[in-house]
Amino acid sequence: MNLQDLHTQLYDEIVTPDAAEFLIALHEKFENLRCHLLMKRRTYSRECTECDPHFHESTRSIREAHWKIPEAPRDMQDRRVEITGPAEPKMMINALNSGAQVFMADLEDSLSPTWQNVLHGQDALKKAVRRELSYTNEQGKTYRLKEKLATLVMRPRGLHLEEAHFQIRGHSISASLFDFGLYFFHNAHELLKRNSGPYIYLPKLENHEEAAWWHEVFLFSEDRLHIPRGSVRATVLIETITAAFEMDEILFSLGEHALALNAGRWDYIFSLIKNFHEKKDFILPDRNLVTMNTPFMEAYCRLLVQTCHRRGAHAIGGMAAFIPNRKNPELNENALRKVSADKTREAHMGFDGTWVAHPDLVPVAFEEFSQFLAVEPHQKNVIPDDPVQAADLLKIPAAKGLISEMGVRSNINICLRYLNFWLSGTGAAAIDNLMEDAATAEISRSQLWQWLHHEVTLSNGEVFTPDKYQILMQEEFTKLVGSGMKYLDRAATLLNFLVLAEDFPPFLTTFAYEILNEIETKGEPHVQPRSTVTSARL
Repeated sequence: MNLQDLHTQLYDEIVTPDAAEFLIALHEKFENLRCHLLMKRRTYSRECTECDPHFHESTRSIREAHWKIPEAPRDMQDRRVEITGPAEPKMMINALNSGAQVFMADLEDSLSPTWQNVLHGQDALKKAVRRELSYTNEQGKTYRLKEKLATLVMRPRGLHLEEAHFQIRGHSISASLFDFGLYFFHNAHELLKRNSGPYIYLPKLENHEEAAWWHEVFLFSEDRLHIPRGSVRATVLIETITAAFEMDEILFSLGEHALALNAGRWDYIFSLIKNFHEKKDFILPDRNLVTMNTPFMEAYCRLLVQTCHRRGAHAIGGMAAFIPNRKNPELNENALRKVSADKTREAHMGFDGTWVAHPDLVPVAFEEFSQFLAVEPHQKNVIPDDPVQAADLLKIPAAKGLISEMGVRSNINICLRYLNFWLSGTGAAAIDNLMEDAATAEISRSQLWQWLHHEVTLSNGEVFTPDKYQILMQEEFTKLVGSGMKYLDRAATLLNFLVLAEDFPPFLTTFAYEILNEIETKGEPHVQPRSTVTSARL
């Protein structure tokens, strides 16, 4: 059976006539409002150039009222360690077997959305729910699920993305509705039979109106498939600066579907740049200098814990992306020490759990959180009592003298390498002992745009101009030529567009998705990259 036949067979098994009917119903009910919400995003982005975000007076009553979300389901009470990764069979088996309390199977930032990956992701999710998932590698080694597994949660793609391979009257369906719809259709009843539920992670929400949209999607889906209302429970990633000002409202708008909030670190920093890219006061220093101890990041975490615990929700901390390297004990020891310190900091702040990217980090995170939780499943009784003001969320560190040529080179290098992986069909990429996803590329390319368009002075005294960018880009590109990177040319072309565009491109994945579809359609052969990229444009 050839690859096309395999895709056709898998499509028929996943997008069955009944499943397709459900997807069409979701599209007809919710697509117009989704488009309206995206238009409002653009309006709000323009407003950010005129005034800073704030806590809305119109929703003060929600913030000041005494209310709580429903109690978490039994299998989501203890979330002290959550492991994340793409919805791919081997990754899913290792993650579900890892000893973590929760596994987030990702169809978003860590999954390159080739049609093959999307279909196989849904197939793997369906088999994992039924404990039928297995994987055999090229060497004949077989991976199987153990008896005790992490609780499964699925993350669909964001509201701004579409799935081009499922058209309704000539229009692509929302990728959010496609991912959620298929997962819910195939697995909701089965999950409930197994004393679990259709648990969802919601990415990149920007306000409570978008949370209300999801609430209505959940209600409609539950009613249509005769699932008890409130069965869907959603954890929202607070990874946009605008959502940080509406945490109470987001939980409130999700109603009986609310469960938790999560601190999405890299995307949060990217969102700050995206919304304030025209303001000099929001220029950030080198990426590695923006840590969780940076004032605006620390305030955001305090507010998240405070909000969650006041409302009876879990507060989940950020990602430890380190990949252990067994060949370098010294590197391992230093990295694990940093991971341990990071998880201790989160537990001390009151977080109920945290994220890791690799099974070897599960015991490290578990140990640090267990010192605070002991036999308790969470620490919702810990409520930071120091209030967080709007100004605290916007305390941006001074960047003068802290933007280096090395920082520019690092951002260029990581973007080229990651985009090559993404266009090759790999969304979770091991780069320099870190598991990187689209969020890293987003913050890196947005910093390059920000520094370039404000013509910042680098720490060596040089001004960062388009000419300087092209020189450094050429040098970093040349270093990678001959390294077997199949789509290095296309990665460079895309990065040049993202950095040199006059207007800030909102999301790199919308542009990269067009290239990905072109590659899939043409079935492009392996092409070695050219030796120059100075004139590359999208």
